[in-house]
Amino acid sequence: MSESGLTPLELWTMARHGLGAFLCLVGGLLCLVGAIGVTRFPDFYTRLQAASVTDTGGAWLALLGMMLLAPNPWTFFEIALIFVVLFITGPAASHALANAAHVAGLEPLIGPVKKSKPAAPGPHP
Repeated sequence: MSESGLTPLELWTMARHGLGAFLCLVGGLLCLVGAIGVTRFPDFYTRLQAASVTDTGGAWLALLGMMLLAPNPWTFFEIALIFVVLFITGPAASHALANAAHVAGLEPLIGPVKKSKPAAPGPHP
């Protein structure tokens, strides 16, 4: 027992609830900021960046907070599976969307992307 009369398990329960609530709050705030960015940014690429911040930052933090708040191991496992799916598919989907837009010729609002000159033929030092 600690000086306060609480067992380590009781201390962990109190700490995990506080930490889980904090992570859910921060994740929710990141989702809110990302949603505002999606509506306010001027072109597809900047909106995609805001949406991917929402996906990776906000959802991951909220899910981690929910994992800490899970009442039983089965719920923890289910939330962990959702986290793994988002971890794998979120960045890949954002990259695929950006690549498809670029290949389709969608230019950023700032103007066309400059192509680099091909390397001159001949020996390279």
